[in-house]
Amino acid sequence: MTIVVETIAALRAQVRAWRAEGLKVALVPTMGALHDGHVSLMRAALERADRCVVSIFVNPRQFAPTEDLDKYPRQLALDLDRLEKAGVHLAFTPGVEEVYPQGFATSISVGGPSAELETDFRPAFFDGVATVVGKLFIQSEPDLAVFGEKDYQQLCVVKKLVQDLNLPLEIVGSPTIRDSEGLAMSSRNAYLSAQELEIARRLNKILRKAASALEGGADEAVTMAAARQDVLEAGFDAVDYVAARQSDTLAPWQRDTDGRVLVAARLGKTRLIDNVEISAS
Repeated sequence: MTIVVETIAALRAQVRAWRAEGLKVALVPTMGALHDGHVSLMRAALERADRCVVSIFVNPRQFAPTEDLDKYPRQLALDLDRLEKAGVHLAFTPGVEEVYPQGFATSISVGGPSAELETDFRPAFFDGVATVVGKLFIQSEPDLAVFGEKDYQQLCVVKKLVQDLNLPLEIVGSPTIRDSEGLAMSSRNAYLSAQELEIARRLNKILRKAASALEGGADEAVTMAAARQDVLEAGFDAVDYVAARQSDTLAPWQRDTDGRVLVAARLGKTRLIDNVEISAS
C-alpha cells in the first residue's frame, strides 16, 4: 500500500527509516495529472531502487503570471490510485505553504544548459524548477531521481544542478513515452481538442525528418528553417523554437556529435514541446 504524507518531517522520517534498513531510495518528482509517461519513470525508479517516492506538487514558481497554473489539471485521487497500482511506496503531496512557507526568499538559478530555448519564452521557468527540485532532493535524500527525456532541457538543467552543488545522488534520464502515433505523453495533452490532437501527432514525424536530414549531412540552418515551416504547415499556430543542440550541454550542435532536435510549438491554447535524438554514428 502506498504511504501518503503531506509534511517534510513525515517524508524524512520514512526515508531515513528505510535508509537505516540499508534500502536504496529513488525519487520521481511530478506535478500530478499522471499518465503512462509518469508510470514509465516509476518503473525505471523501481528497477534501480528498493523504495520509490513520488512527489505530487504543482509548483507555482515555475509558472509565469500569464500561464496555466490555475487551469493545470489536478486529480489527486486518480493519481494516488495510479501510484498504488504501479507499486510506489510513498507519495509526498505537500501544500504550497509546506514547500514555500511565509517568508521564503531563496531561489536557485542554474546557468549553462538553461540558456535560451525555454528560457527565451519562459524566463523564470528554470529558476522555479531548480528551486523546487533542489528542495525535494534535500527533503527526501534520495540515492537517485528519475526525470523524463521529453522535458530534455529540464533534464540537462537538473543534471547541472546536481553536478555543480555536489549533491550525492544520481540523475537518471528515462526515454519519452509516446502514443501509437508518436505524440509524446504530456499532462497538457488533455487540453487538446480532437482536431488539435490530430495536428499534434504530426510533430514527432517532423522532428525525426529533421534529425535524419542532419545525420545525412544536410545544412543545419536550412534544415531547421524547413522544420519550422513544416510545423506551421502541419497546422500549429506558432513555433517558439526549433533548434539542434549537443546532447550533454545543449551548446550549439556540431556535426558528428550526438545531439537533439528540440521544438516548442503552440496549438490553440496549448504549448507542446518535444525532442528527438541526432546520432553521431
